[in-house]
Amino acid sequence: MYNNVNEEELMNTKKTIMSGLMLALGIVIPYIFHITGINGSIFLPMHIPILLAGFIIGPLYAFILGIITPILNYFISGMPPFPMVIVMIFELATFGFVSGTIYKKSKNIIITLITSIIIGRMVGAIIVLLIGYLFDIKFIPFSTYITGAFITGLPGIIIQFILIPIIVKALELNNLIDN
Repeated sequence: MYNNVNEEELMNTKKTIMSGLMLALGIVIPYIFHITGINGSIFLPMHIPILLAGFIIGPLYAFILGIITPILNYFISGMPPFPMVIVMIFELATFGFVSGTIYKKSKNIIITLITSIIIGRMVGAIIVLLIGYLFDIKFIPFSTYITGAFITGLPGIIIQFILIPIIVKALELNNLIDN
C-alpha cells in the first residue's frame, strides 16, 4: 500500500498534520490563558507554537500559521484585540518564516530563537508605527510597544528559550523534524 506513495506526498501529509497540531496549540494555549485570567502579553502563549512550527515544518507553513493563528484567536476569543491583532499577524508570520529559514540553514536552536524574536519584534514595531502613521491613530505608543515586547514579555521569552530547545531536541532524537 505504501509503495505507491511517494516521499513528497508523505512529507506534505506530515507537514499538514503538524500544521493542524500547531494551529490547535496556537488556539488552545492562548484560550486557556484568557479564560484563567493569565496575562498573555507577559507569557506570550501564541508565540511558542508558531516558533516551533518554523523548526518542525519549515518557513512556508510556519509563515502561513503565523497569519492564520492570530486571526482565528481574534474571532474565537476577541484576543488579541483590534488593532493589536494586525501587529501580531505580521510579528508571528515573521517568527514562523525566520525560525524556519534560519534553523534549516544553521541547525542552531539558540541563534534561531534570538534572530527570530528580534526580527519578529522589529517587524511588529514597524507595523505599530505604520498603523499610527497611515491611519493617524496612536493605539499604542511606540515606546510602550517596545517595552512590552522586550520587558513585559521577558517571562514569555525565557519560557521560549527553555521549552523550545527541549521540544526541538526531543523531536530531532525521534526523527520527527525533517527540514
